[in-house]
Amino acid sequence: MNSFVRFALAQLKVDSGNIANNLKWHKAACSHAAQLEVDVVVFPELSLTGYELELLESLALSRSSSIIKELSNIAVSEGLTVIVGLPLRTKQSKPYISAAILHPNRSVDFYHKQYLHQGEEKYCAAGEKNCFFSVNRVKLALAVCADFTEEQHYNDAYKDNADVYLVSALIAKNGFFEDSKLLSNIAKKINTPVLLSNYVGKTGGLDTAGRCSVWDNNGSIVGEGSENKEGLTLCSYTNGQLCDFSYHPFERAQK
Repeated sequence: MNSFVRFALAQLKVDSGNIANNLKWHKAACSHAAQLEVDVVVFPELSLTGYELELLESLALSRSSSIIKELSNIAVSEGLTVIVGLPLRTKQSKPYISAAILHPNRSVDFYHKQYLHQGEEKYCAAGEKNCFFSVNRVKLALAVCADFTEEQHYNDAYKDNADVYLVSALIAKNGFFEDSKLLSNIAKKINTPVLLSNYVGKTGGLDTAGRCSVWDNNGSIVGEGSENKEGLTLCSYTNGQLCDFSYHPFERAQK
């Protein structure tokens, strides 16, 4: 059976801690992606709040939050699978660094980052389960930032026969070269395309690298976004192959 998925890797500037304003621009980016006939939109780690560890407990959302419902409505109305980074409440005081996976059939899944960066454990709880889901018969494995630095995580994706390894991350300019090499090597090791969604601009005191990127299963970079402008990096996966790469700047409407 034929399989085809069109991806958009979103890089946006965020207003730290301002969920309402960030949600507005998530909506706009999704609408832009839908016009480009995309199936899956991937936003960076904690895209809804910005990478503000000290604020996460107060900003954390519940699964029944009206914000989650609004995000779900976007996925339904635009006919997209949307992956959004956000802090999610737990039964303890520390929230998860989570990704909400919002499907066009109104179902919503959550993945919790398993491998925390040094220092994140002070503010966040670690998840315990991997995340796999399918879109148009293409099986996707989801990683949130430091997950991809752990061999166990991407090996699990390989063992579970994932077709694409999706990474929602925050990578600073001074770390992009090394992380890019690592992501390239992962693609080669597991013989699977790797797609990265990263921030542009500043968040959490970090100057982020932008450059949402696509590596083929040989580890060659075949698509990349801007270093400093908001936009969508697009690519398609069809019957085991990547194709149709393009970068689309995202212009915010001026008041």
